[in-house]
Amino acid sequence: MLRLTRNTYQHGWIETRPSKKQDLVFVYRWRKRKPDGGYTKRSEVIGPVSMLKTEANAWRAIEHRKLDVNSDHPQGQAVTIGMLVSRYLETELPELRHSTANGYRSYLNHQIKPRWGDYPISKVKPFAVEQWLKGLDLASRTRGHLHNLMRVLWNCAMRWELTEIGENPMKLVRVRGTSKRQREPMVLGVAQIRLLLGELDEPFRTMVILDLATGLRCSELFALKWCDVLWDDLTLLVRRGIVTGVVSDVKTKYSNAGIPLDPALAEVLLNWRRRTLFKNPEDWVFASPFVAGKKPWYPWGVERRHIIPAGIRCGIGRIGWHSFRHTFRTLLDETGAPMKVQQELMRHADIRTTMNVYGKAMDESKRAAHGKVVRLVLPSQVA
Repeated sequence: MLRLTRNTYQHGWIETRPSKKQDLVFVYRWRKRKPDGGYTKRSEVIGPVSMLKTEANAWRAIEHRKLDVNSDHPQGQAVTIGMLVSRYLETELPELRHSTANGYRSYLNHQIKPRWGDYPISKVKPFAVEQWLKGLDLASRTRGHLHNLMRVLWNCAMRWELTEIGENPMKLVRVRGTSKRQREPMVLGVAQIRLLLGELDEPFRTMVILDLATGLRCSELFALKWCDVLWDDLTLLVRRGIVTGVVSDVKTKYSNAGIPLDPALAEVLLNWRRRTLFKNPEDWVFASPFVAGKKPWYPWGVERRHIIPAGIRCGIGRIGWHSFRHTFRTLLDETGAPMKVQQELMRHADIRTTMNVYGKAMDESKRAAHGKVVRLVLPSQVA
Protein backbone atom coordinates (compact mmCIF):
# COMPACT_ATOMS: atom_id res chain seq x y z
CA MET A 1 0.00 0.00 0.00
CA LEU A 2 1.47 3.38 -1.08
CA ARG A 3 1.77 5.80 1.82
CA LEU A 4 1.38 9.47 0.99
CA THR A 5 3.13 12.12 3.08
CA ARG A 6 2.25 15.76 3.10
CA ASN A 7 5.06 18.19 2.27
CA THR A 8 4.35 20.94 4.82
CA TYR A 9 6.19 24.14 5.59
CA GLN A 10 8.19 23.81 8.79
CA HIS A 11 9.49 26.54 11.03
CA GLY A 12 11.79 24.45 13.17
CA TRP A 13 12.50 25.41 16.76
CA ILE A 14 15.17 27.11 18.87
CA GLU A 15 16.96 25.66 21.88
CA THR A 16 19.90 26.64 24.05
CA ARG A 17 22.88 24.42 24.75
CA PRO A 18 26.28 24.77 26.46
CA SER A 19 29.31 25.49 24.28
CA LYS A 20 32.99 25.13 25.17
CA LYS A 21 33.95 28.31 23.29
CA GLN A 22 30.93 30.54 23.82
CA ASP A 23 29.29 29.29 27.03
CA LEU A 24 25.54 29.14 26.25
CA VAL A 25 24.41 29.39 22.61
CA PHE A 26 21.12 29.46 20.72
CA VAL A 27 20.67 26.54 18.32
CA TYR A 28 18.19 26.33 15.43
CA ARG A 29 16.81 22.82 14.87
CA TRP A 30 14.65 21.37 12.10
CA ARG A 31 13.78 18.08 10.42
CA LYS A 32 15.01 17.13 6.96
CA ARG A 33 13.00 14.65 4.91
CA LYS A 34 14.83 11.52 3.75
CA PRO A 35 14.35 10.05 0.26
CA ASP A 36 12.55 7.03 1.83
CA GLY A 37 10.00 9.29 3.51
CA GLY A 38 11.47 9.46 7.01
CA TYR A 39 13.10 12.41 8.76
CA THR A 40 16.51 13.23 10.15
CA LYS A 41 17.20 16.01 12.62
CA ARG A 42 19.45 18.92 11.65
CA SER A 43 20.81 21.82 13.72
CA GLU A 44 22.74 25.06 13.28
CA VAL A 45 24.31 27.32 15.91
CA ILE A 46 22.83 30.82 15.73
CA GLY A 47 25.09 32.61 18.19
CA PRO A 48 25.90 33.15 21.87
CA VAL A 49 23.06 33.94 24.26
CA SER A 50 25.21 36.70 25.77
CA MET A 51 25.13 38.55 22.43
CA LEU A 52 21.60 37.80 21.16
CA LYS A 53 20.01 38.17 24.62
CA THR A 54 16.52 36.89 23.74
CA GLU A 55 14.96 34.09 21.71
CA ALA A 56 13.10 36.70 19.68
CA ASN A 57 16.42 38.13 18.55
CA ALA A 58 17.61 34.63 17.72
CA TRP A 59 14.53 34.09 15.52
CA ARG A 60 15.20 37.34 13.69
CA ALA A 61 18.81 36.30 13.08
CA ILE A 62 17.81 32.91 11.66
CA GLU A 63 14.60 33.92 9.89
CA HIS A 64 16.04 33.73 6.38
CA ARG A 65 17.36 30.18 6.99
CA LYS A 66 13.80 28.90 6.90
CA LEU A 67 13.86 29.59 3.17
CA ASP A 68 16.69 27.07 2.74
CA VAL A 69 15.13 24.56 5.13
CA ASN A 70 11.95 24.65 3.05
CA SER A 71 13.66 24.86 -0.35
CA ASP A 72 11.32 22.19 -1.74
CA HIS A 73 8.29 24.12 -0.49
CA PRO A 74 9.35 27.80 -0.53
CA GLN A 75 5.92 29.39 -0.79
CA GLY A 76 4.37 27.46 2.04
CA GLN A 77 4.47 30.62 4.13
CA ALA A 78 4.47 34.30 3.23
CA VAL A 79 8.04 35.39 2.70
CA THR A 80 8.80 38.86 4.02
CA ILE A 81 11.12 41.45 2.54
CA GLY A 82 13.22 41.11 5.70
CA MET A 83 13.78 37.41 4.98
CA LEU A 84 14.60 38.20 1.37
CA VAL A 85 17.10 40.89 2.38
CA SER A 86 18.79 38.62 4.92
CA ARG A 87 19.24 35.88 2.36
CA TYR A 88 20.56 38.35 -0.20
CA LEU A 89 23.09 39.69 2.31
CA GLU A 90 24.33 36.19 3.07
CA THR A 91 24.44 34.64 -0.41
CA GLU A 92 24.72 37.40 -3.02
CA LEU A 93 26.65 40.23 -1.39
CA PRO A 94 29.94 38.32 -0.93
CA GLU A 95 30.19 37.96 -4.74
CA LEU A 96 30.20 41.72 -5.32
CA ARG A 97 33.14 44.11 -5.28
CA HIS A 98 33.95 45.38 -1.81
CA SER A 99 32.89 48.98 -2.46
CA THR A 100 29.66 47.90 -4.18
CA ALA A 101 28.87 45.47 -1.37
CA ASN A 102 29.38 48.20 1.24
CA GLY A 103 26.97 50.51 -0.56
CA TYR A 104 24.33 47.81 -1.00
CA ARG A 105 24.64 46.73 2.63
CA SER A 106 24.03 50.28 3.80
CA TYR A 107 20.97 50.72 1.55
CA LEU A 108 19.51 47.39 2.62
CA ASN A 109 20.05 47.78 6.37
CA HIS A 110 19.27 51.48 6.72
CA GLN A 111 16.62 52.14 4.09
CA ILE A 112 14.90 49.09 2.59
CA LYS A 113 14.71 46.72 5.56
CA PRO A 114 13.47 49.28 8.13
CA ARG A 115 10.66 50.39 5.78
CA TRP A 116 9.63 47.13 4.13
CA GLY A 117 11.15 44.36 6.26
CA ASP A 118 7.88 43.18 7.85
CA TYR A 119 5.89 43.21 4.59
CA PRO A 120 5.27 39.96 2.68
CA ILE A 121 6.63 40.17 -0.87
CA SER A 122 3.15 39.96 -2.33
CA LYS A 123 1.99 43.01 -0.34
CA VAL A 124 4.64 45.44 -1.64
CA LYS A 125 3.16 47.29 -4.61
CA PRO A 126 4.95 49.48 -7.18
CA PHE A 127 2.92 52.62 -6.43
CA ALA A 128 3.71 52.40 -2.70
CA VAL A 129 7.42 52.00 -3.47
CA GLU A 130 7.29 54.95 -5.86
CA GLN A 131 5.68 57.17 -3.23
CA TRP A 132 8.21 56.03 -0.63
CA LEU A 133 11.15 56.88 -2.89
CA LYS A 134 9.62 60.23 -3.80
CA GLY A 135 9.30 61.15 -0.12
CA LEU A 136 12.91 60.34 0.83
CA ASP A 137 15.11 63.33 1.57
CA LEU A 138 17.96 61.91 -0.51
CA ALA A 139 19.72 62.82 -3.73
CA SER A 140 17.96 61.72 -6.91
CA ARG A 141 20.86 59.42 -7.77
CA THR A 142 20.64 57.72 -4.36
CA ARG A 143 16.90 57.16 -4.84
CA GLY A 144 17.76 55.64 -8.21
CA HIS A 145 20.20 53.25 -6.52
CA LEU A 146 17.49 52.20 -4.05
CA HIS A 147 15.05 51.60 -6.90
CA ASN A 148 17.60 49.48 -8.74
CA LEU A 149 18.29 47.45 -5.59
CA MET A 150 14.58 46.76 -5.13
CA ARG A 151 14.52 45.40 -8.69
CA VAL A 152 17.52 43.21 -7.88
CA LEU A 153 15.74 41.83 -4.80
CA TRP A 154 12.65 40.90 -6.83
CA ASN A 155 14.81 39.18 -9.44
CA CYS A 156 16.38 37.12 -6.66
CA ALA A 157 12.97 36.31 -5.19
CA MET A 158 11.82 34.94 -8.56
CA ARG A 159 15.06 33.02 -9.10
CA TRP A 160 14.74 31.46 -5.66
CA GLU A 161 11.05 30.69 -6.37
CA LEU A 162 9.89 32.75 -3.41
CA THR A 163 7.35 34.52 -5.57
CA GLU A 164 5.72 33.86 -8.91
CA ILE A 165 8.03 34.17 -11.92
CA GLY A 166 6.93 36.96 -14.22
CA GLU A 167 7.49 40.62 -14.99
CA ASN A 168 9.44 42.39 -12.26
CA PRO A 169 6.88 44.76 -10.63
CA MET A 170 9.66 47.19 -9.63
CA LYS A 171 10.05 48.04 -13.33
CA LEU A 172 6.79 49.98 -13.02
CA VAL A 173 8.27 52.29 -10.39
CA ARG A 174 9.24 55.70 -11.76
CA VAL A 175 12.11 57.67 -10.23
CA ARG A 176 12.72 60.93 -12.02
CA GLY A 177 15.95 62.85 -12.29
CA THR A 178 18.30 60.02 -11.34
CA SER A 179 20.84 61.04 -13.98
CA LYS A 180 20.88 64.70 -12.92
CA ARG A 181 23.51 66.00 -10.52
CA GLN A 182 22.44 68.23 -7.65
CA ARG A 183 25.59 70.26 -8.31
CA GLU A 184 28.17 70.15 -11.03
CA PRO A 185 31.59 68.82 -10.02
CA MET A 186 34.35 71.42 -9.84
CA VAL A 187 36.76 71.44 -12.76
CA LEU A 188 40.14 73.16 -12.37
CA GLY A 189 41.69 75.48 -14.89
CA VAL A 190 45.40 75.37 -15.69
CA ALA A 191 46.13 78.43 -13.52
CA GLN A 192 44.25 76.85 -10.59
CA ILE A 193 46.24 73.64 -11.01
CA ARG A 194 49.46 75.62 -10.69
CA LEU A 195 48.22 77.33 -7.51
CA LEU A 196 47.10 74.03 -5.97
CA LEU A 197 50.38 72.23 -6.69
CA GLY A 198 52.25 75.13 -5.11
CA GLU A 199 50.36 74.54 -1.85
CA LEU A 200 51.12 70.82 -1.60
CA ASP A 201 54.12 69.01 -0.15
CA GLU A 202 55.30 65.54 -1.10
CA PRO A 203 53.98 62.93 -1.55
CA PHE A 204 50.65 64.72 -1.95
CA ARG A 205 51.90 66.89 -4.79
CA THR A 206 52.93 63.81 -6.79
CA MET A 207 49.60 62.13 -5.98
CA VAL A 208 47.66 65.08 -7.39
CA ILE A 209 49.91 65.43 -10.45
CA LEU A 210 49.50 61.74 -11.29
CA ASP A 211 45.75 61.86 -10.76
CA LEU A 212 45.26 65.01 -12.85
CA ALA A 213 47.44 63.65 -15.65
CA THR A 214 45.84 60.18 -15.84
CA GLY A 215 42.26 60.57 -14.56
CA LEU A 216 42.65 57.56 -12.27
CA ARG A 217 39.92 56.86 -9.74
CA CYS A 218 41.34 57.41 -6.26
CA SER A 219 40.81 53.70 -5.48
CA GLU A 220 43.09 52.89 -8.43
CA LEU A 221 45.63 55.63 -7.69
CA PHE A 222 46.32 54.41 -4.16
CA ALA A 223 46.40 50.76 -5.24
CA LEU A 224 49.37 51.29 -7.55
CA LYS A 225 52.55 49.35 -6.86
CA TRP A 226 55.97 50.03 -8.33
CA CYS A 227 55.73 46.82 -10.36
CA ASP A 228 52.78 48.42 -12.20
CA VAL A 229 55.09 51.06 -13.69
CA LEU A 230 56.69 49.70 -16.89
CA TRP A 231 59.54 52.17 -17.25
CA ASP A 232 60.92 50.79 -20.51
CA ASP A 233 57.50 50.71 -22.19
CA LEU A 234 56.36 53.98 -20.57
CA THR A 235 53.10 52.34 -19.53
CA LEU A 236 51.18 52.39 -16.25
CA LEU A 237 49.16 49.25 -15.48
CA VAL A 238 45.93 49.50 -13.51
CA ARG A 239 45.55 46.06 -11.93
CA ARG A 240 43.61 46.57 -8.73
CA GLY A 241 41.61 48.97 -6.58
CA ILE A 242 41.61 49.58 -2.84
CA VAL A 243 38.63 50.80 -0.82
CA THR A 244 38.69 51.22 2.99
CA GLY A 245 41.89 49.20 3.09
CA VAL A 246 40.47 46.23 1.17
CA VAL A 247 42.13 45.35 -2.14
CA SER A 248 39.77 44.20 -4.89
CA ASP A 249 39.42 44.07 -8.65
CA VAL A 250 39.11 47.23 -10.69
CA LYS A 251 35.65 48.59 -11.43
CA THR A 252 35.29 47.11 -14.94
CA LYS A 253 37.44 45.15 -17.37
CA TYR A 254 37.99 48.42 -19.25
CA SER A 255 39.52 49.91 -16.11
CA ASN A 256 42.22 47.23 -16.33
CA ALA A 257 43.68 48.75 -19.48
CA GLY A 258 47.23 50.09 -19.47
CA ILE A 259 47.74 53.86 -19.50
CA PRO A 260 50.43 55.56 -21.61
CA LEU A 261 53.01 57.20 -19.37
CA ASP A 262 54.46 60.40 -20.82
CA PRO A 263 58.25 60.75 -20.23
CA ALA A 264 57.75 63.96 -18.19
CA LEU A 265 55.23 62.21 -15.91
CA ALA A 266 57.50 59.16 -15.66
CA GLU A 267 60.25 61.52 -14.43
CA VAL A 268 57.93 62.86 -11.73
CA LEU A 269 57.26 59.30 -10.55
CA LEU A 270 60.94 58.41 -10.71
CA ASN A 271 61.82 61.42 -8.54
CA TRP A 272 59.28 60.28 -5.96
CA ARG A 273 60.68 56.74 -6.04
CA ARG A 274 64.15 58.10 -5.25
CA ARG A 275 62.74 59.88 -2.18
CA THR A 276 60.45 57.24 -0.72
CA LEU A 277 61.62 54.55 1.69
CA PHE A 278 59.36 52.01 -0.02
CA LYS A 279 60.70 51.43 -3.52
CA ASN A 280 60.67 47.64 -3.99
CA PRO A 281 58.54 46.27 -6.88
CA GLU A 282 55.78 45.04 -4.55
CA ASP A 283 55.69 48.20 -2.45
CA TRP A 284 52.82 50.64 -2.80
CA VAL A 285 53.72 53.72 -4.85
CA PHE A 286 52.16 55.86 -2.12
CA ALA A 287 52.94 53.67 0.89
CA SER A 288 52.02 55.16 4.25
CA PRO A 289 54.98 55.59 6.62
CA PHE A 290 52.58 55.38 9.57
CA VAL A 291 52.08 51.64 9.02
CA ALA A 292 55.63 50.91 7.85
CA GLY A 293 54.51 50.88 4.21
CA LYS A 294 52.23 47.87 4.65
CA LYS A 295 49.28 49.89 3.36
CA PRO A 296 48.97 52.96 1.14
CA TRP A 297 47.81 56.33 2.38
CA TYR A 298 44.09 56.54 3.05
CA PRO A 299 42.60 58.67 0.20
CA TRP A 300 39.86 60.33 2.23
CA GLY A 301 42.35 61.23 4.96
CA VAL A 302 44.67 62.82 2.38
CA GLU A 303 41.73 64.69 0.87
CA ARG A 304 40.49 65.97 4.23
CA ARG A 305 43.87 66.92 5.74
CA HIS A 306 45.81 68.11 2.71
CA ILE A 307 43.88 68.64 -0.53
CA ILE A 308 40.82 70.47 0.81
CA PRO A 309 42.89 72.84 3.00
CA ALA A 310 45.25 73.51 0.06
CA GLY A 311 42.29 74.30 -2.20
CA ILE A 312 40.86 76.70 0.36
CA ARG A 313 44.22 78.41 0.94
CA CYS A 314 44.69 79.20 -2.74
CA GLY A 315 41.11 80.39 -3.20
CA ILE A 316 39.77 77.45 -5.24
CA GLY A 317 37.44 76.12 -2.54
CA ARG A 318 36.67 72.58 -1.46
CA ILE A 319 37.91 70.06 -4.00
CA GLY A 320 38.49 66.32 -3.93
CA TRP A 321 39.70 63.35 -5.90
CA HIS A 322 36.72 63.18 -8.22
CA SER A 323 37.33 66.81 -9.21
CA PHE A 324 40.65 65.69 -10.66
CA ARG A 325 39.06 62.97 -12.79
CA HIS A 326 36.57 65.52 -14.17
CA THR A 327 39.41 67.94 -14.76
CA PHE A 328 41.31 65.28 -16.73
CA ARG A 329 38.27 64.83 -18.98
CA THR A 330 38.06 68.59 -19.54
CA LEU A 331 41.78 68.86 -20.29
CA LEU A 332 41.40 66.13 -22.91
CA ASP A 333 38.75 68.30 -24.52
CA GLU A 334 41.16 71.24 -24.43
CA THR A 335 43.76 69.21 -26.35
CA GLY A 336 41.23 68.37 -29.08
CA ALA A 337 41.54 64.63 -28.44
CA PRO A 338 39.02 62.54 -30.43
CA MET A 339 36.13 61.18 -28.38
CA LYS A 340 37.21 57.57 -28.84
CA VAL A 341 40.65 58.45 -27.49
CA GLN A 342 38.99 60.18 -24.53
CA GLN A 343 36.84 57.15 -23.81
CA GLU A 344 39.84 54.83 -23.77
CA LEU A 345 41.96 57.14 -21.65
CA MET A 346 39.06 57.54 -19.21
CA ARG A 347 38.60 53.73 -19.37
CA HIS A 348 34.81 53.94 -19.47
CA ALA A 349 33.00 50.63 -19.88
CA ASP A 350 30.23 52.20 -21.95
CA ILE A 351 31.23 54.57 -24.73
CA ARG A 352 28.02 56.52 -24.11
CA THR A 353 29.62 57.73 -20.90
CA THR A 354 31.89 59.89 -23.04
CA MET A 355 30.32 59.92 -26.50
CA ASN A 356 28.99 57.32 -28.88
CA VAL A 357 31.88 57.22 -31.38
CA TYR A 358 32.95 53.97 -33.01
CA GLY A 359 36.41 52.62 -33.76
CA LYS A 360 39.45 51.91 -31.64
CA ALA A 361 41.93 54.65 -30.85
CA MET A 362 45.51 54.02 -31.93
CA ASP A 363 48.15 53.88 -29.18
CA GLU A 364 50.00 56.78 -30.81
CA SER A 365 46.87 58.94 -30.59
CA LYS A 366 46.38 58.12 -26.93
CA ARG A 367 50.01 58.87 -26.13
CA ALA A 368 49.84 62.20 -27.96
CA ALA A 369 46.66 63.25 -26.14
CA HIS A 370 48.07 62.11 -22.81
CA GLY A 371 51.31 64.04 -23.41
CA LYS A 372 49.38 67.26 -24.06
CA VAL A 373 47.47 66.85 -20.79
CA VAL A 374 50.70 66.23 -18.87
CA ARG A 375 52.14 69.49 -20.21
CA LEU A 376 49.04 71.33 -19.07
CA VAL A 377 49.28 69.80 -15.59
CA LEU A 378 53.03 70.07 -14.95
CA PRO A 379 54.71 73.43 -14.34
CA SER A 380 56.87 74.42 -17.30
CA GLN A 381 60.09 74.11 -15.34
CA VAL A 382 59.31 70.43 -14.54
CA ALA A 383 57.90 69.48 -17.96
